[in-house]
Amino acid sequence: CTSMNSATSALHVACLSLGLKKNDIVWTTPNTFVASANCALYCGAKIDFVDINSETNLIDIQLLSKKLDKAEKANKLPKIIIPVHLTGQPTNQEDIYKLSKKYNFKIIEDASHSMGAIRNKEPVGTCKWSDITIFSFHPVKIITTGEGGMILTNNVDVNHKAKLFRTSGITREKSYFDNKNLGPWYYEQLVLGYNYKMTDIQAALGMSQLKRLDAFVNERNEIAKSYNDELINLPIKLPFIMKENYSSFHLYVIRLEIDKIKITHKEVHQKLIEKGISVNLHYFPVHLHPFYQKLGFKNGMFPESEKYAEQAISIPIFPGLSNIDQEYIIKTLRKILI
Repeated sequence: CTSMNSATSALHVACLSLGLKKNDIVWTTPNTFVASANCALYCGAKIDFVDINSETNLIDIQLLSKKLDKAEKANKLPKIIIPVHLTGQPTNQEDIYKLSKKYNFKIIEDASHSMGAIRNKEPVGTCKWSDITIFSFHPVKIITTGEGGMILTNNVDVNHKAKLFRTSGITREKSYFDNKNLGPWYYEQLVLGYNYKMTDIQAALGMSQLKRLDAFVNERNEIAKSYNDELINLPIKLPFIMKENYSSFHLYVIRLEIDKIKITHKEVHQKLIEKGISVNLHYFPVHLHPFYQKLGFKNGMFPESEKYAEQAISIPIFPGLSNIDQEYIIKTLRKILI
């Protein structure tokens, strides 16, 4: 593990540690925070996207497989694929891993949402089906260090490079020195690195939070079950969790059945906010942002991600959300949608 000052920094360093360079190609999904794509551009690489599955809202494995087949024929295979564990649910890492062996790409799990989640009895972060996993400790995440992130890997060389890039390219490990060790004070800069270190104060906060991880995730799942039970008859699509997964439920996202309600997606958002309920969209598709449209991405390129953004609403879920507040949220949704 290598602690970082943010998950964005962690994604950047993860790409560097896997040798990403100018004109290499990275793929991720459009319905994510921009950092999942920006990290490729920081390295001078090219970015592209794979649309999501309409049921899970995660990377569509069938579309990924087809896109890889076409890319191989065009000699434009990605060097790295970054699957995103949206809302706290792990992606189908086993199948992505199998594809990585066939098409020779590296995998960075963007698990910013899924610390404490489990897939097939394996905790997210073991890197059993990936080269690197990224966690986020932003204030709204499962646990927090105020701001921060983490890189996890089972590869000793990648781990060494991650620590180099995090710490101004400097090492004190004698086995990596290019020159003769001049004394106990001696260190060497081996690469052009960055000051991406987490502070000791942040780390101390994180250690105290880590002790509460299971309790936090369990409570989030209890709140999600309450929502599932009470919202099932509304004109919305509830979160679908794969049977192999135990989600950390960083977010609870509903998808409106627009054709069954009389008001718009925007109006539902506004009415909930007017009632004092903080809601959001996670996320506006990356490829529709002006910056990415200037890179050549256009509306209609990833239709399921665009459809998702026209339907999705993240409703409150966090440890400490009282039963009274949950009931108010449920009652308010019923009034607005029926």
